[in-house]
Amino acid sequence: MKDAVSGCLNMCSLCGFRDSIIISVTNCATSVYAGFVIFSILGFMAHHLNVDVADVADHGPGLAFVAYPEALTLLPISPLWSLLFFFMLILLGLGTQFCLLETLVTAIVDEIGTDWIMRNKTVITLGVAIVGFLLGVPLTTRAGIYWLLLMDNYAASFSLVIISCIMCVCIMYVYGHTNYFKDVEMMLGFPPPIFFRICWRFISPVIISFILVFTVIQYKPITYNNYTYPGWSLIIGFLMALSSVLCIPIYALFKIYRSQGTTFVERLKNAVKPDRTWGPALQEHRTGRYAPIVSPGADGGAEAQPLRCEKEKEKEKEREEEKKPDEISLTIQGSNGSAHNPDASP
Repeated sequence: MKDAVSGCLNMCSLCGFRDSIIISVTNCATSVYAGFVIFSILGFMAHHLNVDVADVADHGPGLAFVAYPEALTLLPISPLWSLLFFFMLILLGLGTQFCLLETLVTAIVDEIGTDWIMRNKTVITLGVAIVGFLLGVPLTTRAGIYWLLLMDNYAASFSLVIISCIMCVCIMYVYGHTNYFKDVEMMLGFPPPIFFRICWRFISPVIISFILVFTVIQYKPITYNNYTYPGWSLIIGFLMALSSVLCIPIYALFKIYRSQGTTFVERLKNAVKPDRTWGPALQEHRTGRYAPIVSPGADGGAEAQPLRCEKEKEKEKEREEEKKPDEISLTIQGSNGSAHNPDASP
């Protein structure tokens, strides 16, 4: 889920493909490693208190700020482990904030994209950071923990799963997996591996739908210690969850209404078709089937060319410059003032 939301990396080039694989593998490996670390500490604390692991602490902030620090005090050299633990929490928070901040700033720059915004991206980033800081100030009050749990259980769970499920279904079965695979091939220069094609078409939609169904089935009103949230607070939580999800059907209906056609079915068919301007934003990246003038390949079809990152372009340019022989032009001044090159053919 975290990769689905924050994945600012995309497979827009060979560099992006490589980085996407590295980030995904590293994220999963880190989760497995963190699981060993956390549950080993919780197991030690459960053994020390002579209780079950499930009774040591509940999920949420209580685990990170109450149970885990308490367990660290029972270890040898506890100040060192406590220092390392909270330093890790700071780095974890900063890493998450960098990703979320860059995602929001990139959306603003790409969607609005005025000249002033493009020239003053630093100011936009600072403004977004200040607004996020001000919105987070109420969470530091005495009632902040209750609002934090409310947003964590509703705004960051239901909506994320629903949006991920809709995204998989729309890309694979509305836009079409064939078109999507061709786009990836155009960007990378080679078709996506069979593993990714199977995951995108079948495994990912099934797993996300499974998570969505069981999230609804296992839903329970949230509580904090012995406090049960009132009904009006749960309504606020559902409204927060729906605030980002309702944008999808509302814009879909708006798109159908603006599409051409006499009947609803005709408007729906035209609404799900890609726009004529669909494709890479930069003209230099419009290759293959998006090129204005299609150059036939060896098989007579459109030739897909990869989008290379800036580093690869610079390295290729340096190699081309090294291959060029040093051309030294020697000129001899004649008696009549004309220049003569001895290497030139008569």
